[in-house]
Amino acid sequence: MTYQAINMIVVQSDAELSAAQAHGMATGMLCVNEQARSAEWLTELFRHATPVADEDQATLAHLFEDTRGLLASDDFEFDLLLPDDETLLSEQVEALTHWCQGFLLGVGFTQAVSDWSRETTEILKDIVEFTKLDTEAAGEEDESDFMEITEYIRSAILLLKSELNDGGERFKAKGSR
Repeated sequence: MTYQAINMIVVQSDAELSAAQAHGMATGMLCVNEQARSAEWLTELFRHATPVADEDQATLAHLFEDTRGLLASDDFEFDLLLPDDETLLSEQVEALTHWCQGFLLGVGFTQAVSDWSRETTEILKDIVEFTKLDTEAAGEEDESDFMEITEYIRSAILLLKSELNDGGERFKAKGSR
């Protein structure tokens, strides 16, 4: 599924979201609760929007389940749903900020702030800061920064999923050395 195809579904529904925000929200929900259901995500996604066709709902549910599978995989294949490299860098950065906003919404829909580890709190603070990125990006240095940030987020999401779904055993064991 391409960013453009998912974005077309989301934008046509008047959800006031982008595909990046929608995918971020799904990822946030799944990081906190790996048993989250696509129906819950779709309800939140289209709470104030025009209902989408059944075929489009099925496509989005498939995206949700693909995301679940990639987050659970030991192959580290999970990636953020963002516009492809042919898109202007400024648009990619804007989509990344939207992805981060959606992720934070997804975490918030699923779990109130609780007794999170320091590592979890720091990662979430970083993601909050990424929602404020300057979208006027251009040039090789900005492109390199963008790649580093997306790779950091990708890795951080996999750590958060482990932390938030297993009670933090990975971080607790790491911190107690």
